[in-house]
Amino acid sequence: MTVTTGDIELAGVYKHFGGVAAVDGVNLKITDGAYCCFLGPSGCGKTTILRMIAGHEDPTGGEILIGGEDVIGLPPVERRTAMMFQSYALFPHLTVRDNVAFPLRVRGQSAAERYKTADAMLEKVRLTELANRLPGQLSGGQQQRVALARAAITQPRVLLLDEPLSALDEQLRI
Repeated sequence: MTVTTGDIELAGVYKHFGGVAAVDGVNLKITDGAYCCFLGPSGCGKTTILRMIAGHEDPTGGEILIGGEDVIGLPPVERRTAMMFQSYALFPHLTVRDNVAFPLRVRGQSAAERYKTADAMLEKVRLTELANRLPGQLSGGQQQRVALARAAITQPRVLLLDEPLSALDEQLRI
């Protein structure tokens, strides 16, 4: 499947966990290149919606379209989505550089190619000097930037961020 744009459409999407409706009949269109924020109280379904768009969770019903194509049942790599999780989900035994390069390793890129790309991404998030540290040696804001760099490194069609700026100071948010 070749997804040509990052347009997202949710049509009547719902998700039930047992008898609990986590998401109930969401209809939404987000155009390619747009920036969209979900706001709401804890437990209202924001993360579940992101996980369904990303392909980490299947909806109970409804349609999810990316670039006009139905993506339900497709893994994230085929959707060309990437998600930065609220918990960061960094590998504690890998260096910052290896955490950022990990998605490229999974895709079979050579070490030289993936480290060159990872180094460029680390420069963008201002973490070059911390490339050889482990996640446990970083502040919360630094860990968050590692997670953001890892999510963005594959140049996904759709980048989904769950609480992406919560641990960053105002200057870094900009």
